[in-house]
Amino acid sequence: MPLSSSNDTQWALWEVFLQEDEGAPHIHAGSLHAADAEMAIQNARDVYARRGPVKSIWVVPSEEITATTPQDNDSFFDPAEDKVYRHPQFYKVPKGVRGV
Repeated sequence: MPLSSSNDTQWALWEVFLQEDEGAPHIHAGSLHAADAEMAIQNARDVYARRGPVKSIWVVPSEEITATTPQDNDSFFDPAEDKVYRHPQFYKVPKGVRGV
C-alpha cells in the first residue's frame, strides 16, 4: 500500500475488529500500522488475538471509515421528540407478556 504522502514514513493505519464467537458481532479491538491487508491481519492476530478465543478478524483501512464527530452529537442524534409515534407509550401490553 502506498504511503499517504511523500513525507510520511509510517505505513497506513488499519482498524481491527474481532469476532469472539460464531454469529457474534465483530467488535473494534484497536488500531495498528501495516503495509497491506495481509500484514494487517497477521499483526492483528499477533497483537489482539493471542489472549483469547477469536473466530474471525476484520481489518479496515482507517481512511475508509466515515464517522460522526463529537460536534455532531447534538444535532445528528436528536431523538426527534416531535414524532411521538416513535415512542412505545401508546401501545398497551397484553397481559401475560413478560420482558417488555
